[in-house]
Amino acid sequence: MTSARSGARPGDGRSSRDRPSRYEYATVRLTFRSGGERCVGRLYRPDRPSSPPAVVLAGGPIAAGGRPLRSYAERLAAAGYAVFGFDFRHAGDSDGEPRNLVSPPRQRADWEAALAGLRGRGDVATDSVLLWGAGLAARGALDVAADDPRVAGVVAQTPILSGRAFLRDRGLRFLAGGLLAGVRDRLQSPVVGPHRLPVVDDEAGSRLALVSTAGASRRYRTLADEGWDNRTPARSILSLWRDTGDADRTRPTCPVLLVGGTHDDVTDVEAVAETLPDATLVRLPAGHLDLYDGRGFERCLRHGLAFLDATERR
Repeated sequence: MTSARSGARPGDGRSSRDRPSRYEYATVRLTFRSGGERCVGRLYRPDRPSSPPAVVLAGGPIAAGGRPLRSYAERLAAAGYAVFGFDFRHAGDSDGEPRNLVSPPRQRADWEAALAGLRGRGDVATDSVLLWGAGLAARGALDVAADDPRVAGVVAQTPILSGRAFLRDRGLRFLAGGLLAGVRDRLQSPVVGPHRLPVVDDEAGSRLALVSTAGASRRYRTLADEGWDNRTPARSILSLWRDTGDADRTRPTCPVLLVGGTHDDVTDVEAVAETLPDATLVRLPAGHLDLYDGRGFERCLRHGLAFLDATERR
């Protein structure tokens, strides 16, 4: 894992008046390899303690990269955690073509590679690591925790544990059109390039978009990086369809916190909780995208930080 050191950037995430002091932590840009591709992340290193506990952070709105979670990284670093937030392949600052490809198996491999790279450093306590995954990334975090006894706990924010269930919730018309579009993408890509679908659309059912809810396009654009491309290769539908979220897969034995919104029209955190009966469930009065800023962010952060602190004291 390679690094390039810089100061905390005042323009990222939340407004400057709400951000912790830039003098409470330093940031280091890190790279690691996953599946032959370069992945990019940023380590937020607090000025104390000398060997802070580590949190690995990934996910957020589909294909938006890591920017929506930067505010979490900053606040957790100000609270004394070393936080490594990274972008999956095909998204954000990481490499990978085609851009904005959604692939749960690749995301899991990226989680494992990120942990391996972080554990190669000597300035962060990695004997016991905490994971924080949002959306589809929560699935990878939980799967990695089930296989890695050195993961001490997982925060799963608005978790999506089954790509197939996620697609089914969109209805049969969307599913049939999406799968056909995915096959078209596979066939035409070697010749003329990817066939793409919108990631988000404001009118439910109007287009083959992965997310179609009122106001979603505007919210995505306020959260994602400037110049964010609202398109995903249609083969993402095929990858999500193969992701069944096997009910009998190994579950993590470490503590798990599930955080979701009562107005979430993308995923049902209570249904997820039924598959993880030992997890702690927190439901907030918010929608799927409301936990990245404002009151929803503050509430989610407060619950997540309390969970991390309690887990560290175990």
